[in-house]
Amino acid sequence: MCGIFAYVGKKKSAPKTILEGLKLLEYRGYDSWGIAVKYGKKLVVDKHVGKIGNVSLDSSILNHKSSLGVGHTRWATHGGVTQKNAHPHLDCTGGIAVVHNGIVENFQELKEKLIKKGHKFISETDTEVIAHLVEENYKKEGFSSSVRDTFNRLKGLNAIVSTNSISSEIIAAKNGSPLIVGLGRDELYIASDSTGILKHTKNVIFLEDNQMAILGKDIKILSLPKGNKIKPKKHKLNWKFKEEDRGKYKHFFLKEIYEEPRVIENTALNLLPQVQNLSKLIKKAFGTFFIACGSASYAAIGGTYLFSKIAKKHVNFSIGSEFKYMEDFITPKTLVIPISQSGESIDVIEPVVRAKNEKKAKIAAIINVLGSTLYRISDFKLLLESGSEKAVVATKSFIAMLSVLILTAYTLSGRKDKGQKLLQKSAENVKKILSYSYIKKIKILSRKLKDKEHIYVIGRGLSYSAALEATLKIKEAACLHAEAFPGGELKHGVIALIEKGSACIVFAPNDETYDDVISNAQEIKARGGYIIGVGPKENNVFDEFLPTEDIEEATILPQVTISHLLGYYLALARGIKDPDKPRNLAKSVTVK
Repeated sequence: MCGIFAYVGKKKSAPKTILEGLKLLEYRGYDSWGIAVKYGKKLVVDKHVGKIGNVSLDSSILNHKSSLGVGHTRWATHGGVTQKNAHPHLDCTGGIAVVHNGIVENFQELKEKLIKKGHKFISETDTEVIAHLVEENYKKEGFSSSVRDTFNRLKGLNAIVSTNSISSEIIAAKNGSPLIVGLGRDELYIASDSTGILKHTKNVIFLEDNQMAILGKDIKILSLPKGNKIKPKKHKLNWKFKEEDRGKYKHFFLKEIYEEPRVIENTALNLLPQVQNLSKLIKKAFGTFFIACGSASYAAIGGTYLFSKIAKKHVNFSIGSEFKYMEDFITPKTLVIPISQSGESIDVIEPVVRAKNEKKAKIAAIINVLGSTLYRISDFKLLLESGSEKAVVATKSFIAMLSVLILTAYTLSGRKDKGQKLLQKSAENVKKILSYSYIKKIKILSRKLKDKEHIYVIGRGLSYSAALEATLKIKEAACLHAEAFPGGELKHGVIALIEKGSACIVFAPNDETYDDVISNAQEIKARGGYIIGVGPKENNVFDEFLPTEDIEEATILPQVTISHLLGYYLALARGIKDPDKPRNLAKSVTVK
């Protein structure tokens, strides 16, 4: 959510460098973007609504030979999606520029005071307050001090990067939202994600909370609020930069679905040592909690069923943003397992930090991004190794999460070999689902469903997790309302929504839930419902049938791949132009 990229150095190609950096951060999701560069003794700003696309190299901002600038991709929070609300934001003089991730919780109070002092506001954003505060402080002190004193007045979790038309410095400060400094040869970078920096350098500093960086001819790191100089901790990233391309696929969304078999196989063949270490931590813990948001939360819910059924182990679960209302149970003996693709979702990071620092709990993260905030603050980290995910919609990372949880449950029960075999079988089944003939069936079904007002999805037990994931993909990708619920909840109110033609996807694996969920399907069919069955066995209650093999608990993996394909092809059928970047969505949610 929101991308920051800034550059200062000897090269005169700052605008192009920043634009390329912003493009690498597009996967985070955004609705507008902008760049500010220093040109002579003034700042030149270029802001746009919509996606970056293929900006022409003769674009006005790219024509300016500059060695310093800041850029931003915005995901709207305060104020609509307009050019005026896009970042960077300027002060009254036009000589101070600010880009910002997060929410300034006390911006209204600050804005009122600034207006009384004569400041004129152009946008509806909370961010513009920062630029005017820096301007006000700059009348009394140096630029870095003015940014420091401004940041100290902000409430909430924020990351800011600022520059001005006079000095040749970029100032950054953070609390909560991530910032990474890249250390190049005679040049420095700062970005909200190492993805943007890795193309230029592997040497980085992860800015910690309540730290400020001054980037100029060299770099200084200061502690906040006082601004004492501290020695930075430098890191060398040990992974290669790879500029992902879609290859033969029209969208990254589809490409990443086709990578799901490889992800499952990698878990089975290569992640067992990490899984065994995680299993030991779970066995030692006195109480275990899963914390996650979005798709990861559905993997966590699936994990609670897997651990209960296979390992006979109780695990608690909480949505990340709700965990603070349950943390009274946490003790130093508790194991907290956050599950995250990005490792930057603030709704997961905030409770994890509290559990670690205040409750002294042990943190064992299941995570996809090396070097992310969650990776760095965790005591133990299990890397999913699903590879970078460029589409905003999570697909292969979700499959990786479920695969790891299946293998962990079997390892806890002393049957790791069986867990590995089931994963390998499911990978083969997913490959069959990705065949031409199967895809053709899903395309035809998508055309039948595209004009439905609602789609309902039911499952029981472990398949309830698959049902939740299916509805999220339909909502995210196709912008179509979908609702998931356990089959048994039909009679508790939901069945009132069923009418003739109501579409309902039924996950019916060949397990202890089969007879009950088929009965639920019959109840929907009796009221005119249109039933799409997913499972190993055909049934006369189904109007449409999407088969999977019977792979015991690992049957959930082909179920999920089917739902990912359905989300993608429904999006195309409904005329969605870019399923990689759904409206209003961000990959990494860095605001509460």
